[in-house]
Amino acid sequence: MARAGEKFVNQDYGFGDMMREIQDLKAKNPFVGVFQYGQSVFGRPLVALCCGRGQRRMHVNASCHANEWITSALLMRFMTELSGAYAAGERLGGEDAGALLDTVTLWAAPMVNPDGVELVQGRFDHSHPHYRTLMEWNGGLEDFSGWKANIRGVDLNDQFPAFWEEECKRRAVVSPGPRDYPGAHPLCEPEASALAELTDRLGFHAVVALHTQGREIYWNYRDFEPPHAETLAARLGAASGYAPVKLSGSDAGYKDWFIHRYRRPGFTVEAGYGENPLPASAFDSIYGELRPLLLESLKL
Repeated sequence: MARAGEKFVNQDYGFGDMMREIQDLKAKNPFVGVFQYGQSVFGRPLVALCCGRGQRRMHVNASCHANEWITSALLMRFMTELSGAYAAGERLGGEDAGALLDTVTLWAAPMVNPDGVELVQGRFDHSHPHYRTLMEWNGGLEDFSGWKANIRGVDLNDQFPAFWEEECKRRAVVSPGPRDYPGAHPLCEPEASALAELTDRLGFHAVVALHTQGREIYWNYRDFEPPHAETLAARLGAASGYAPVKLSGSDAGYKDWFIHRYRRPGFTVEAGYGENPLPASAFDSIYGELRPLLLESLKL
C-alpha cells in the first residue's frame, strides 16, 4: 500500500498503513506528539496526533464509519504536509504553516474505527469465531464494503449522548448490523467512549468530523450551535467548494454531541462524491478540495 503522502490508485489504506506512516511522520518531525487515547474492541490502539503550540485547540477525526476509510488517508496526508511545512518554515496552500501552528494546536484522530476498516478491506481473519456472527449480521454476505459500523455492529456516529433516544426511534434498528444500530446505550462502544473522553479532557474549541460522501458541510444542531457557526461554515465552503447545509432529523453524532455539550462550532464534512467506499483513485481530487478546507478550519 502506498503511503498517504504519495499518489496511490486502486489500493486500500488500512490500519497498518496508518501506523507505519505515523511512525515515519514522528521520525521526521519529532515535535509531533503521538498519543494513544484508547483502544478498539479488538485492542487496536486509537491514536491521536498533536501538532502546533497555539492556545486554540482544534480537532479533526476520520474513519468513524468503516467504509469511509479514505478519510484516514486524507487526514494523514494533511498532517504529513502540515508538519513538513512547519518544520521547513514553508507555506502550505498559500498559508504560513508556522504562523498557523503558533496560534492553534491541531489534534487529529485519523482512524476512529480501525476494526471496522480492517473488516471492510477484507483483512479480518475468516477463521476467527466472530466472523460467522459478522456474516449473519451482514445478511450472509462476505462482501463487507457497505459496512459502516464497528466490529460489534454498532454505528459509532449514532453513539453520542445528544438526543440519543430520538435517534434510536428514528433509526428503528434494534440489533447489530452493517449500519444505523445506535447500540445498547450511549457510549457503550470503546471507540466512541474514548473519543468523548479525549474531547472532554482537551476541551477543543472547534471540531471537524471527516466523512464521505456528498461534498457538503453540516454545521448546526438543534439551534445549540453558536451564532457565528453558519458564517464559519460559509468560510469552509468557500475554501473547498462544498455546500454548507443546515441539517435536521439527525441526532447522536459526534458533531451533534460536541455542539450540544460545549455550544462551540462543530462540523461534519462529507468529502468527495459517489458511492461509499470511494475509490482510492479519487484521492487526489478529493484532497485538492479538502486541504484548503482544513487549512481554513485552523483559522476559525
